[in-house]
Amino acid sequence: MSMEHSELDTAMAKLKQQNIRLTPQRFAVLEYMYTCHGHPTVEEIYKALVTKYRHLSVATVYNNLRVFKKLGLIKELTNGDSSRRYDAVTKEHYHVTCTNCGVMVDVELPEPSPLKVQIEQATGFAIEIYQVEMQGVCPDCLKKSNQLIVN
Repeated sequence: MSMEHSELDTAMAKLKQQNIRLTPQRFAVLEYMYTCHGHPTVEEIYKALVTKYRHLSVATVYNNLRVFKKLGLIKELTNGDSSRRYDAVTKEHYHVTCTNCGVMVDVELPEPSPLKVQIEQATGFAIEIYQVEMQGVCPDCLKKSNQLIVN
């Protein structure tokens, strides 16, 4: 069994434990989150699923993501561009976003993060949740821009 399916099974068990019905649309959104390997927006999830689930609405996607977030199954990411993206990787990690194409990539660092520890020491806070976003140009966009300069 792959890690994705194990995590999906765990998520479904948590929904069942909370007496939350697993409708076909809810399962589709949950499965998409655990298999997309990205940080989709509500609109991206909707577009990916609407052809198979004709009765799916943007509101249904949003409402299910809200339930998943409340149960700790996903994280909601807010970016500098005010978009909201969703991540099925719930352990603390960083993100880097391409300023050109918008792709977002996970960056894992050893726990606890040195930055988190430094901020706790400087402020006296017990940091529970942290989100650090870095921005730059991804390798694909760099390659494309270098090709344009050469040609």
